[in-house]
Amino acid sequence: MAADKNKPAPDTVFPALPPAKTSSGLPLQTVYRPADAAGLDYERDLGDPGSFPFCRGIQPDMYRGRLWTMRQYAGFAGAEESNRRYRFLLEQGTTGLSIAFDLPTQLGLDSDHPQAAGEVGKVGVAIDTLDDMRRLLDGLPLERITCSMTINATAPILLALYLAVARERGIGWERLGGTVQNDILKEYIARGTYIYPIAPAMRLATDIIEFGARRLPQWNTISISGYHIREAGSTAAQEIAFTLANGCAYVEAARARGLEVDAFAPRLSFFFNAHNQLFEEAAKFRAARRLWARLMRERFQARDPRSLRLRFHAQTAGSTLTAQQPLNNLTRTAYQALAAVLGGAQSLHTNAYDEALGLPTEAAAELALRTQQVLAFESGAASTADPLAGSYFVESLTGALEAAARELLERIAGRGGMVRAIETGWVQGEIQQAAYQAQMAMERGEAVVVGVNRFRSAAPAPPPLRLDPAQETAQVERLREWRRRRDPGRTQAALNRLEDAARDEENLLPPMLEAVEAAATVGEIATALRRVFGEYRESAAG
Repeated sequence: MAADKNKPAPDTVFPALPPAKTSSGLPLQTVYRPADAAGLDYERDLGDPGSFPFCRGIQPDMYRGRLWTMRQYAGFAGAEESNRRYRFLLEQGTTGLSIAFDLPTQLGLDSDHPQAAGEVGKVGVAIDTLDDMRRLLDGLPLERITCSMTINATAPILLALYLAVARERGIGWERLGGTVQNDILKEYIARGTYIYPIAPAMRLATDIIEFGARRLPQWNTISISGYHIREAGSTAAQEIAFTLANGCAYVEAARARGLEVDAFAPRLSFFFNAHNQLFEEAAKFRAARRLWARLMRERFQARDPRSLRLRFHAQTAGSTLTAQQPLNNLTRTAYQALAAVLGGAQSLHTNAYDEALGLPTEAAAELALRTQQVLAFESGAASTADPLAGSYFVESLTGALEAAARELLERIAGRGGMVRAIETGWVQGEIQQAAYQAQMAMERGEAVVVGVNRFRSAAPAPPPLRLDPAQETAQVERLREWRRRRDPGRTQAALNRLEDAARDEENLLPPMLEAVEAAATVGEIATALRRVFGEYRESAAG
């Protein structure tokens, strides 16, 4: 019997909608009514934008007063190549830089270390020396732009390099605005670019918080990241709970150092994932703001309103990008960016559509930035503060996510706090289980991924960005020439002073600044600390 040419292929038949629940497993109703938000008290649970509990946003006029900062995460090959990309993005209208570092830099390995071979400049820019940082920032107006550095285990070293360049240019540190990620706890949970055991790693993170509170009034000294927790497979509720639990651990560490909470909390910032489910994501941001404000007031007795405000950067979800039909990623990214804006983000990065294939091309990065600009200037999403407020559905979902996150926070407290829960592997195990369940839902067809398990086609993918293999050789040669030209006695003396300080209890930022200005490399400084602190070995989940 001849096939019916008018009958669609099985893969193109419109599928039944998946079960009505969120990524966190919260059941959804077909219709929401006033009774679903009946327990909501406006002053207690919402408040006006800019007022406690900041559910509706941290500024009274939100984007009417100032749009979110439009960042594009970028960095690859050597300093010159990345600098050219930053200049291009600034010319296209980006309003903040976001630096990606390669894996050797993240792990405290110089580019000529045997373990760095093949990874130099691959997933970010290679930075070994003060000269690399000079070339990376060449011509960029550091006093007029904000710069975010995604770096954790070696965060104090990279911050020291940045501050040294600013000092060379005569730019007062009080004029510098930006962020250093400095969230080491999530590395043990989700990413793995840690170096030292948790206790000394927390000391380094706290050193930055303390130094920033005293010397860097406009600098965000930490960006507490739920993004990577979500990328590892967590649910939205887990993302809120584990991120805020990490935040509480940093607050406790800074207070133990003797800092008053209102002396440093206004410069804490957060970094969240903007994932696929539009309303769950917008509600997630609102719930996180409200929960953090309550935690800071109730648990830590913060009184400065700035200490209660959860300021956050959002990035669209890299884990949702597909190599199959990569142009579909443009649509995914646009909806995810809309969720971030409806949820009140202060800063946003939109992924390029070709990132599932490799580093983004210049054209793809420009198009990702244009997505934000269309959202800001054409969509109307920025016309009013918290446009979703009062929705029976959104308010009910915001409350449910906050309740789910609170329950997880209580479980963490029962396990001895976040640091202990990480050390035993419990947090990692919870995320792994959530990731497994999500993967099974996709494989069973319960979760539809367009172009992957439904609506497939054989459309060819665009060519990815290719890096010149010679760039690694050039980076290694620059590093070796740097070592040949420096004063070895001065360098070694500075490294010795750093080791002595690490064995003591003093803040390590000042001796690190001395070391980078004495021409010590990132790898040499990290190794000096390895000799004192040792290295971390992961525990099995339990």
